Amino acid sequence: MEDAPLANLKNPTGLAVVMSATEVYVRPSQRMTLSVFGLGYVGCVSAACLASRGFPVVGVDVNPAKIEFLRRGQTPVFEERIGQLIAEVVESGLLTVSDDPARAVLESDVTMVCVGTPSAPGGGLATRYLERATDEIGAALAKKDSFHVVVYRSTMVPGTCEEILVPRLERASGKRVGVDFGVCVNPEFLREGSSVRDFLNPPKTVVGESDERSGRQVMGLYDGLGGPRFRVPIPVAEMVKYVDNSFHALKVGFGNEIGAICASLGLDSHAVMDIFLADTKLNLSAAYLRPGFAFGGSCLPKDVRALMHTARVHDVEVPVLANVLVSNEMHLRRAVDQVIALGKRRIGIFGLSFKPGTDDLRESPMVELAERLIGKGYDVKICDANVALSRLLGANREFIEELLPHIGQVLTDDVDAVLDHAEVLIAGSREPSVVAAVNRAGAQHTVVDLVRLPGAEERRRREGYVGLGW
Repeated sequence: MEDAPLANLKNPTGLAVVMSATEVYVRPSQRMTLSVFGLGYVGCVSAACLASRGFPVVGVDVNPAKIEFLRRGQTPVFEERIGQLIAEVVESGLLTVSDDPARAVLESDVTMVCVGTPSAPGGGLATRYLERATDEIGAALAKKDSFHVVVYRSTMVPGTCEEILVPRLERASGKRVGVDFGVCVNPEFLREGSSVRDFLNPPKTVVGESDERSGRQVMGLYDGLGGPRFRVPIPVAEMVKYVDNSFHALKVGFGNEIGAICASLGLDSHAVMDIFLADTKLNLSAAYLRPGFAFGGSCLPKDVRALMHTARVHDVEVPVLANVLVSNEMHLRRAVDQVIALGKRRIGIFGLSFKPGTDDLRESPMVELAERLIGKGYDVKICDANVALSRLLGANREFIEELLPHIGQVLTDDVDAVLDHAEVLIAGSREPSVVAAVNRAGAQHTVVDLVRLPGAEERRRREGYVGLGW
């Protein structure tokens, strides 16, 4: 079925009528015009909401049924408010549809790609729909003189855009990204059942950009909406959606396992979780969510073990909780492997206690790291002023002398002694003394930063500075 010329539709406020060689088209005089490829759940909601904000939008899909639904002002998806919204924007002429991809690109300033990214048989990402849409857009860009921005809103793993899609766009168009056209990744954070509300009141807006001009243009689509706004490198924007959804899945699994344990004990799990959720200082907060080194101390390891034991006694399987300590052990192993990979034998460690500002060594991951390196024959020297033998009292002195005597022999409060000794410096604390020591590191030192010290972004640009998990 052929599309009616856009000029046959109602002329929305702010649009100008211009002539092409074959027919009259409606083109924007001030506002950006958008084309949206893929009119499934995300594409349909995005197209309708953007049109409701005054942007002329043309929707493109390979499914003629979706095209016909939208042409008649009807919704192809069931969602709160979407039916009324689509009827309004189609009636106003702000949302039109087409089955001609090239025409849609040529008549728009920004193309938003919202096609599906299903799982491949091995669990990876199937990119065939992305690739097909990209090739169509690239072929259209070859015929276009003006700057155009391609925005990927489909969920895709980091590297997909820069390694697969951008090369296809450049190959099909014969043009260069960031020069002749721009590319952005703009992940969506829409929940089924409230997607219109989520679009118009977003928790955040993220735009990964190939160039400053394109990022500014795409972020402008959301001017006036709430929530924090982030313009970032493209792979960062690709990653954030996976972080969100994985954490949401983790929360569901955690809540269900706590419920199963409570039920086995005859407890009201909702009463327990109401108390848990009331804590917005530590529980529902940013606390403990920054990548860094393994956890330790007098509480977390033993309490996870105790809860796991309780679950086993009551024959309750809790695989999420069961793997918390396994995950922690793997992170410790990564740190050891990272040091081994450097191929240097003299090691200096700054920070030994499980938490900065204390002398508590109970289940400290830094103690375990030092133990493993010493056990593998590395020449280790440790500096932690709070734990230095001259200041140890009571339980910690006994702990060092009886269980970790070899660590006691390499422990010092002399920063210079560690700097003079080491080829590799391991930062295990963010205390000012550790920051100062790392700042004095010379070209002969390789710094392994386990805690992301202040100024780490600047330091990591130099050779010989590596982080763990960031």
